[in-house]
Amino acid sequence: MPIRPSLAILAGAVLTGVSAFLLAEPVARDFIPRMEAQAAKAIEAAGGTGVTARFASASGTPSRHPVLRGGEALDTATRTRVAHAVDEVPGVGGVIWSDGTARAESGEPTYQPLHCQEDVEGLLQTRSIRFEEASSALLPASRILLDEVAEALRPCLGSIIAITGHTDKSGTEPGNLALSMDRARAVREALVSRGIPRDGLRASGVGSSQPVAGLAPSDPANRRIEFSVIRTEPLRPTPVDTPEAK
Repeated sequence: MPIRPSLAILAGAVLTGVSAFLLAEPVARDFIPRMEAQAAKAIEAAGGTGVTARFASASGTPSRHPVLRGGEALDTATRTRVAHAVDEVPGVGGVIWSDGTARAESGEPTYQPLHCQEDVEGLLQTRSIRFEEASSALLPASRILLDEVAEALRPCLGSIIAITGHTDKSGTEPGNLALSMDRARAVREALVSRGIPRDGLRASGVGSSQPVAGLAPSDPANRRIEFSVIRTEPLRPTPVDTPEAK
């Protein structure tokens, strides 16, 4: 009996999803422990006695955004120094204390991570936003994924949503920087078209300067878009924060 095309497509999609999950899990198990070990050394060197860094979301999903706990007796300067030290660990995407009193960004408003961060990370755990080769044009499958990302972000409208583009090491770094920025902007515009207000979106590109911990800089898995969803109190836009509305 011939296999119906729709069933074949469905089976292929299921197989692809399972394969992505199986590939993603070993990577997470590998680089998260490495960052934990490096963070522990950074904390010790910064004088953070009693401080630990938890690389997991509230639901237990591995995360590159560690939460620092302990060290209640430390003064503000030491806590800030510890946060900076952990934030410098390769692969870390942002640091916050469990009580929300200090972040790595010294002198800036206090930031609080929102649940949308975890929701978006969950969507991107086994899938990624992809583009045509050497281009900022989104592939059709990524447009569908962005529909889901926009829905996950919608409950947190009014927050700052940072969109960061990354590339692998192939090509020249000036070209990588330009491409990562173009791709971040493309994602920003895609979210705007899906009803996410432009004034809350921040697009930036870092080229190949921040590879995923545990991966070679040339690994294609470094080609990615990352999101950070934060609330600032009070909100004080700066020239760096203001998105280009071109």
